Amino acid sequence: MRGGSVLKKNIGAEEAINRWDSFAKSYAENHSEQGDLHKEVFLNPTLFSLLGPVNNKKILDAGCGEGYFSRLLAKSKAKVTAVDYSTKMLELAKHRTPVELPIEYHHGNCEDLHFLTNASFDIIVSNMVMQDLANIEKAFHEMYRLLVDGGTFIFSILHPCFVTPASGWEKDHRGNKLHWNVDQYFYEGVYKQRLGDDEKVLLFHRTLTTYMNTLLGIGFELEKIIEPKPSQEMLKKYPSFEEDFRCADFIVFKLKK
Repeated sequence: MRGGSVLKKNIGAEEAINRWDSFAKSYAENHSEQGDLHKEVFLNPTLFSLLGPVNNKKILDAGCGEGYFSRLLAKSKAKVTAVDYSTKMLELAKHRTPVELPIEYHHGNCEDLHFLTNASFDIIVSNMVMQDLANIEKAFHEMYRLLVDGGTFIFSILHPCFVTPASGWEKDHRGNKLHWNVDQYFYEGVYKQRLGDDEKVLLFHRTLTTYMNTLLGIGFELEKIIEPKPSQEMLKKYPSFEEDFRCADFIVFKLKK
């Protein structure tokens, strides 16, 4: 993964949604029932370690994409509601969901989920979504509104300290990776990020300070932060992920209302 190119800051949610709609099919093709490789290796083990038992818990999958994590939760006997702002992603999620998994899907942007009732969920999980949203403060307010008192909000994002609008590997003339470059960390706004061979989606970069101060200002209590690393079990299965001990790709937050 390399950093993308900075764009005019007035480009917002509508263009981001359009790009995800057009990218949905090829994105979903890279997802098995464990998601893509990065989700299988880094994010799924971390998210489930933070979730704990989910049996009979009312859980919102905030930004479900093609629905793999909603299905994993439903198979674990959670009562799952899933939302996404891409209609194409939702079509794929519904198509991939067996009838015996009673997942309630809705079309909606996490910045405004007015159709969902206050204090409806014990847990909200948002897996690699918050960086796709133009207005993170509105989204965090919605997550807070939708949780019961004492409820849990868990979300994963690209690590904002290392995946910036100008980041990527420095290589020698043979293509060997020397070190990971980071630049434009304090830029806060939209940029293009290549996720497929040709497709570029829009991401919204913020500093770690902005994420934390926004969450704490809304009233969340921070319980835990994890910067996922590949386990020995995953390294045996996918040896190429050894390089991920050099730099963190992701960060996962667990917060309490």
